[in-house]
Amino acid sequence: MKFAEYKGLDLPNVAAEVLAFWKSNAIFDKSISTREGKESYVFFEGPPSANGMPGIHHVMARTIKDIFPRYKTMKGYQVKRKAGWDTHGLPIELGVEKELGITKEDIGTKISVKEYNAACKKAVMRYTDVWNAMTEQVGYWVDMEDPYITYKSKYMESVWWLLKQIYDKGLIYKGYTIQPYSPKAGTGLSSHELNQPGTYQDVTDTTVTAQFKAVEETLPDFLQNEGTIYFLAWTTTPWTLPSNTALTVGSKIDYVLVETYNQYTFEPMNAILAKNLVGKQFSGKFFEVEEKSRLLDYVGGDKKIPFYLVKEFRGEDLINIRYEQLIDYVLPYENAENAFRVIAGDFVTTEDGTGIVHTAPTFGADDAFVAKQAVPEIPPMLVLDENGNTVPLVDLQGKFRPELKEFGGKYVKNEYYEDGEAPERSIDVEIAIKLKEENKAFKVEKYVHSYPNCWRTDKPILYYPLDSWFIKVTDVKDRMFELNETINWKPKSTGEGRFGNWLANANDWNLSRSRYWGIPLPIWRTEDGTEQIMIGSVAELKAEMQKAVAAGVLEKDIFAEFVVGDMSEDNYDKIDLHKNIVDQITLVSPSGKHMKREADLIDVWFDSGSMPYAQWHYPFENKDLIDKGESFPADFIAEGVDQTRGWFYTLHAIGTMVFDSVAYKNVVSNGLVLDKEGKKMSKRLGNAADPFETMNQHGADATRWYMISNANPWDNLKFDTEGIVEVKRKFFGTLYNTYSFFALYANIDSFAFSEEKIPVSERTEIDRWVLSALNSLIQEVDEAYGDYEPTRATRAISNFVQENLSNWYVRLCRRRFWKGEYEKDKIAAYQTLYTCLVTVAKLSAPVAPFFMDQLYRDLIATTKAEPFESVHLSDFPVADISLIDKGLEAKMNKAQIISSLVLSIRQKEKIKVRQPLQKIMIPVLDEQDRIDILAVSDLIKSEVNVKEIQLLDDASGVLVKRIKPNFKTLGPKYGKDMKVVAAAVNSFTQEDIQKIEQEGEISIQIENKSGILELQDVEISSQDIEGWLVASSGKITVALDITINEDLRKEGIARELVNRIQNLRKESGFEVTDKIVINLQKDGFVEQAVASNLAYIKTETLTAELNLQDSVENGTKVAFDEVNTKLFIVKH
Repeated sequence: MKFAEYKGLDLPNVAAEVLAFWKSNAIFDKSISTREGKESYVFFEGPPSANGMPGIHHVMARTIKDIFPRYKTMKGYQVKRKAGWDTHGLPIELGVEKELGITKEDIGTKISVKEYNAACKKAVMRYTDVWNAMTEQVGYWVDMEDPYITYKSKYMESVWWLLKQIYDKGLIYKGYTIQPYSPKAGTGLSSHELNQPGTYQDVTDTTVTAQFKAVEETLPDFLQNEGTIYFLAWTTTPWTLPSNTALTVGSKIDYVLVETYNQYTFEPMNAILAKNLVGKQFSGKFFEVEEKSRLLDYVGGDKKIPFYLVKEFRGEDLINIRYEQLIDYVLPYENAENAFRVIAGDFVTTEDGTGIVHTAPTFGADDAFVAKQAVPEIPPMLVLDENGNTVPLVDLQGKFRPELKEFGGKYVKNEYYEDGEAPERSIDVEIAIKLKEENKAFKVEKYVHSYPNCWRTDKPILYYPLDSWFIKVTDVKDRMFELNETINWKPKSTGEGRFGNWLANANDWNLSRSRYWGIPLPIWRTEDGTEQIMIGSVAELKAEMQKAVAAGVLEKDIFAEFVVGDMSEDNYDKIDLHKNIVDQITLVSPSGKHMKREADLIDVWFDSGSMPYAQWHYPFENKDLIDKGESFPADFIAEGVDQTRGWFYTLHAIGTMVFDSVAYKNVVSNGLVLDKEGKKMSKRLGNAADPFETMNQHGADATRWYMISNANPWDNLKFDTEGIVEVKRKFFGTLYNTYSFFALYANIDSFAFSEEKIPVSERTEIDRWVLSALNSLIQEVDEAYGDYEPTRATRAISNFVQENLSNWYVRLCRRRFWKGEYEKDKIAAYQTLYTCLVTVAKLSAPVAPFFMDQLYRDLIATTKAEPFESVHLSDFPVADISLIDKGLEAKMNKAQIISSLVLSIRQKEKIKVRQPLQKIMIPVLDEQDRIDILAVSDLIKSEVNVKEIQLLDDASGVLVKRIKPNFKTLGPKYGKDMKVVAAAVNSFTQEDIQKIEQEGEISIQIENKSGILELQDVEISSQDIEGWLVASSGKITVALDITINEDLRKEGIARELVNRIQNLRKESGFEVTDKIVINLQKDGFVEQAVASNLAYIKTETLTAELNLQDSVENGTKVAFDEVNTKLFIVKH
């Protein structure tokens, strides 16, 4: 059987054919079944949500997830990969609301919760087929036949069980606290959601420095008889000013009384603020006067306003002074007499503002804390609604309540209005104008600051008082931090920095979500809150329902058909644990009281973090998978860097709290996929790349290889399809051409590796070199994959294929394949190239699964050298240490570098490689250098087409070197001494330059101390000398004689003719073994060149007869340099 030959490289077609082969032969299933009984390698799939279309970044994510399970399978592990779907949460709910044309408030009125949840369930899997298609096309192997789905009752039951474990440890509690709240989503958010990438955005807001008028009779003696006194307090959220109930000062901070005028009303005033902030608040149009009488010179409307520092005092002297309510539309519903006082707080600083903090306990956690500490306690601004419930002045939609008169019914942030409906003036501006008019605003200005947005609605959040259930993360954060130290993070900086710092400062986890589509919090509670129960399974719920039925508080067991202990899907399909069902259940407390379920759902991130256990319905089924460590913890997970505040965090938190274990041992935190300009991709900007179009055009293999080789997975990738085109040409094109070359000649010679394997020691040096380089490559790639560094692996493979295999080995050995008899040397060449190709296919298979499978199977189909049906069922290569010869590799590397330098000079001077040149000179640094270069000198001469190589022991008289400092390395090393070091470098003699080149370092004096300068700290180049051109790379320098004499010119013409004849042979359809007759037209140049090089021309072109004629009829015109001739060839 011959090796398959192709008419061109078509990667999308290769992928389609290989995918069909995988399916028809169940290759994925076999990759698991053939490893039965082997050590398991555990992978967790971070579930996508299928209610949106996949993007190009999902190709990147799936590629990273696919590489290591494929690699580990080839290393002999059994790798089960269960797919999953994330089906709950805000993304789905907001999408459904938009589709149905409703808001959260309409649920339960315009549409029932049951209908709404049914719509969510339908929407959640809408794009499943598209995701499955993308997953297949990208080559991501994951079990999509039996995925875990988070809305399934089995999954939800496992989540309930986990919650109960945490509850039983005393780590779940209810609290009324100030929390991040998203009015557009209608729910509170956890601190990790608030810290998703991109949530904090720079915004320009209207800020107000408000004037709070002191109540004179409450002023201490030292402030009596000073006129009307105002406390100045700055805020970036003027909408919170109607809810102000206190002003907070720092007890130890120095404050001053400043006499001046209001810049808007021109009325005289006395202002209190921190001494250190006078310069900031009284900048611009204000100027200080030394004498109080100078204030009288001011006339309202003057461009400059004077101010005078009256006296100085400490913050502790201001405590309990009362002030008039700023916007007096409504009072707190209770203890209003204790409001509107100056209190103390440790959080007050003098970095910005006035050193006096406007305090609204309703809308700030720090504010609420200091208000409670005050004696008597400062009441929050809460009022009673129409049902007698205490509520803030802002409702859950983000609107002011009607108590605020002209502001009532208006959103506190313009972003909450529907598109096109926002008023020109925001509430902040309206309040600022009101305060200006009422002489209550000292300063109003625009201010750029960072403000958090909801990660799903991209609208501003509010800090809002909410009744919520929390997980006491603060009790376990030290243990979470300890366990994190054992996780291998890629990159390490994310684990130690972004994630580690987050854990060290973790807050309690707000578990509650005021939504409808999600896993209900399984806590039933009495109305007075004195008794409660956490349900941890359907069996527990049924038992409690039976008690409730017996007590007469529940009509019937709504899960009557469910059979406890029956784990079949049919049994679990009989029940639904969603809100609209379980909220029908009333339970009975031990004392006989009714217990209703707490209305909240749980944070959807808890769903995701439960997947290691819930995907197996643990602990109700598959106990050994978790308890015996068969499927827990994960050996490897991978997701985007944003998951440090999402999935990575919740996996780790639940694993720590319930199992005192890490949930994963190795994690790759991949970066963003940006457009080629480094901008975030979006449909709105029109710069989003379609994953299907990309793979249809370029193939999944080239797309994957480009993404992985271009940048480390954890770095941001600037995605450019031109990069894929380059990868396709340089790597896949080169590998395809190398295989095609092999197949062409192997088929001619009927090579099928049927001969005895020729010992490597008996093969030529270049065979031994490439096999040494190959085994070094195996070591490097194996280590890179093992360290979760696929970029290092792909770059090493690419370099080997392009530089070593194709550009060096095949090119230098091509005569061995198409010339001579089928004997030992030729067979050795075939065996060597075959081994390289099979090994490269295996090494590359984890990243380029389609093409490498075809390449492997094409090679194996003929030789039957391995029993495996697919490269993905084969064993990963193991390096043969005995074949690695580092000395040989170093020697050949020098030949490659020297050749590359000479060829670069030729290219620069536009001297064709086919034009022979006389000589190159190479300075040698030591005896080993001389030995190495001499050993490969014939190879270099042949490669760069020169007649001789001259090695120089002392090049100082021939080559002049130049040296300059490398500031990139010197800067970090020497800092302020860098100028002195640079001057020392610039004064180096030729002997100094030679010494640092030879020894790799040199000692220098820096003022009174000495330092060591290394080779990488300088840049060395060589000056050209007359008739020669010079080039350098690292320690190697070459000088090329570019003088072309008459003999060289004739040989150049002969070589160019050979090239044209070879091309004509191909175009004429001759077989590579056919002999030919050539008729060549004389032109005054060509006949001289032929005469001098006749034997060479005839040998190279398999020419039996070459005729020089005055005129050649029907010949092909050939013109180059000064040659202008005609050429005609026929088969001999």
